[in-house]
Amino acid sequence: MTERELFVASADVLSLSQSLKDDLAGLLDPEDGFAPRMRRLCRDQIQELEDQNAHPEDIEILRLEENTWGLLQAVLPARKTEPPPTPSARELLATNPYTPPSTLAQAVMNSSPLLQELVVVREWLQDTAPSPPHPEATTGYWKFTKHNVLQGMRSGNSYRDGLVKELDPDAPNREGGRALASDDASYEKSLLQALYGCVRAGRLEEAVELCRRANQPWRASSILGSRLFRWPAISIEPREDDAMVEDDESWSGNRNRKLWKKTCVHAALNNSLSDQERLLYAALAPSPLTATILKSACRTWEDHLWVQVSIICEEKESLELGRMGAGFWEGEGEPVITSGQEQEEWENEVVESLTTLKDVAVVEGPSAEHAFHHSQLHIILNRTDSLLNGFAGGLSDEQFKKDTFEYSQLCRFFAHFCLFLQMIDISTPPLATQVILEAYLQVLADAEQRQLIAMYAGALGDNAIERYAAYLVSLQLSADISERRSALTQANEHGLDMHRVAVVAAERTIGTAFEHLPEPKGPLPSIIALPQPLGEAELFLLRSIEWTTFSEETYQTALEQTNVILRYFLGVGRVQAALSLLDMLPSGLANISEPEERATEYLHYRQFFVIWETLERVVEQHGQHVLGMSKGEETQWLSQYRTSIDQAFEQVTKLLTTEWLVSDVEQVVGDRRRRDLIRIRQIFIPEIIIRLHFTLVNSRQWIPDNLKRALEVVNIVADSRYKLYEDFVNADGRRLGEYLGAVRDAFVAGLDKGGSDPFRPIIGGYQ
Repeated sequence: MTERELFVASADVLSLSQSLKDDLAGLLDPEDGFAPRMRRLCRDQIQELEDQNAHPEDIEILRLEENTWGLLQAVLPARKTEPPPTPSARELLATNPYTPPSTLAQAVMNSSPLLQELVVVREWLQDTAPSPPHPEATTGYWKFTKHNVLQGMRSGNSYRDGLVKELDPDAPNREGGRALASDDASYEKSLLQALYGCVRAGRLEEAVELCRRANQPWRASSILGSRLFRWPAISIEPREDDAMVEDDESWSGNRNRKLWKKTCVHAALNNSLSDQERLLYAALAPSPLTATILKSACRTWEDHLWVQVSIICEEKESLELGRMGAGFWEGEGEPVITSGQEQEEWENEVVESLTTLKDVAVVEGPSAEHAFHHSQLHIILNRTDSLLNGFAGGLSDEQFKKDTFEYSQLCRFFAHFCLFLQMIDISTPPLATQVILEAYLQVLADAEQRQLIAMYAGALGDNAIERYAAYLVSLQLSADISERRSALTQANEHGLDMHRVAVVAAERTIGTAFEHLPEPKGPLPSIIALPQPLGEAELFLLRSIEWTTFSEETYQTALEQTNVILRYFLGVGRVQAALSLLDMLPSGLANISEPEERATEYLHYRQFFVIWETLERVVEQHGQHVLGMSKGEETQWLSQYRTSIDQAFEQVTKLLTTEWLVSDVEQVVGDRRRRDLIRIRQIFIPEIIIRLHFTLVNSRQWIPDNLKRALEVVNIVADSRYKLYEDFVNADGRRLGEYLGAVRDAFVAGLDKGGSDPFRPIIGGYQ
């Protein structure tokens, strides 16, 4: 499973869980709930990375995430479900004074949610602990030392110097200065280390079996002494399986556990014992007195947490059981009731104690400040809001290197963590959630997982539309029109309003394009220059119209944006770009009549482009006339040429006399739009007048009346009703003097066939 496949698999888990959004039991199921599924994904990924000999740090990150999902599964069900009512320990004793300590301890735990959580955390730490090492098999109890003792007895008390003379377990401590044979001492050390590893991992049965295989049943008994006395036959506790009733009748555990614990603490503090032995007894009976010994063996942050939690749980349990007063098994003295204030003080002490782990020094593994250790501590302390705010702040402050495996995995974890909390109705800080999800969306975009974006963007609530639109804009020019359509459709599939997304995406695209394009102002552009290829920003602006032309529901917005884009391209003289835009538009846009100003402006643009294409066709047809054409070919050419010129004349005169783009110009509001429309008229009104003029004058040898028509256009330009002369005033565009010079040349051309009357072309004197 590659990193990208892990993104997809995580999305699949999220999608499946979202279908169970109203099923709290399903979401928190210990096997198929959200957290267990995410944990399995991490485990599978770890296995693949180990098979590929991947970087150990990458594997460690996934292992930390796996453990964190395990922690969430351990603590969240109890926080989200109401436990059934159970009798208190005092009620049990009042009902049955012979209630065993194990049943009382369970009642004590049930009465304190915090203690119950800490016990669960301890079990989680044991489950995630590394497997304990097993010593090599031995063929007997202290085999080498035994051989020396037997040999000494045979030779009349002649023992090797420094070795014990007896084989009982206390011999090395009783016979001052004497020790086991080196091989036996080495084995004893490895055995004790393995036993500590078993206790650390909560595998007491395994530790007992190791002792028995090492021929040390007395040590197995001392380990089993940690179990509370249990006798179901005389206690009030539920039976899980009726078939096990007969087995449950027997008692088990330690009837004198208080004495056993005191002995373990004494052994842990005995300097004459080996460090390994002292550590084992300290782990079996954790207490503040043995905390220093336990902490000396801590190598990882998890070890420190386990020590702290184990001491808290053991001490609270012992304290409450001791306060039960006189009991049949181990009670003594008068009962003491724990007040609410005392319970609150204890809870505060627990929080303070655990908080010290936020910066504890470690020897191996990730530090206490690592994001996942930081997360685990906050989850245990039930400070998820602080956790999410802190991570979001780190993202905003760019405290993480974005090009690392760790960054992408942290973003993935926290995004799914936020969504998981929301699914089980645990509120998350809105701003932090938004920052985290947006960071993960960017991770997905960078990983080219576009098909997943909509799912996570939909979780942004009020910001979902904006964020998914921002993602669509980020596609820029890399996605073709079919990919854009598919990405927009995915918004609908994940509960987003596709039409709102399309509108926002188009607006953002246009805004982004205009940030990189020069404003259409200053000198008017040259229209006769050869068109240049569109730049990236211009193409980005052109393709912005795609978002709002996929559906008829957004045609109104498409019409408005079409006018904006056309105003820009025409304002900078990019006629070909504007024509390309028209080719991309659906025919339905022309059927929109409201609002009238917007619809009229669009129709005016279409009117202009019909004229532009007609004038270009006339120029093309003019160039098709060549010498040597047959009479039939010339007749056919002239007919087509005349028709095109007639169309051009009719279309241009209609545009000039119908206030093209003028009605809106007179409005005071919308200064930017008003300036753009005035600029477009100053560019193209003189241009089409002069082009039509030269078209008519240059065709006079085939169509003599066109000279008269060219001079008729002069009257239209001079007519004060149309004020066309005002569009010639810009010093950078086609000047009025240029047009008047062309008109003078037309009058001179009218005298080409003789005569001295300059008005002859106007009244029509050529036959």
